[in-house]
Amino acid sequence: MGFPVYDFRTDIRNILVTPQIRSRFLRMEPGQSAQGHTHDLGHEIFLILSGRCEFTIDGESEELGPGQMCIALVDQMHSVRVLGDEPMIMYLSVTPHIQPTHTFWNEGGTKKPPRFAPHSAYDVEIDADTSVDALLDQHVQAAGGIAANAQSFAQVQAQQAQAYRDAMGRGDLSAASAARAAMWDTLSALHTELFALDGTWNELAPRMVDGNPT
Repeated sequence: MGFPVYDFRTDIRNILVTPQIRSRFLRMEPGQSAQGHTHDLGHEIFLILSGRCEFTIDGESEELGPGQMCIALVDQMHSVRVLGDEPMIMYLSVTPHIQPTHTFWNEGGTKKPPRFAPHSAYDVEIDADTSVDALLDQHVQAAGGIAANAQSFAQVQAQQAQAYRDAMGRGDLSAASAARAAMWDTLSALHTELFALDGTWNELAPRMVDGNPT
């Protein structure tokens, strides 16, 4: 069996939801608009597949049609409204995807309280058998693991940075390449731990306080 193939005409939903990225097809009806917001951590990419719309990003507005794309960077206020009499379908992705993903603002320019979306908003099924208390333990344990490894990570980066300088100083490109590879090994391991922490947080945060299971 091959890998999944998705079609924007039928798969109007979140396709991939991980701490690294959330991607989906989204359909909006004629006259529909989305409330302006920002993202504290994520860049968002929008690719129009059918229909037309107007995006406003940081106070600047542009009309987009099929095959055109725009990007809202971290902290850039953005909104969209559908133009014309036809529905608009887009592909969008947000990287990273860490709750709360959307930040809303008061008219005076102050942030509204964080809004943690239920798992159902992202078409994600949860393991209802895992309690909030158990998820809290997992989250704290993951955070502790990162803290425990942080000093070792910093030491390896410093040691290999010096090894790289020494190797380049004597013209040893092989040793310089090995130092760079060693720096990458620890950097990628750190990011793997961070994504695991973010994944636990995304499971936990929507269920805290009100215990919302959906």
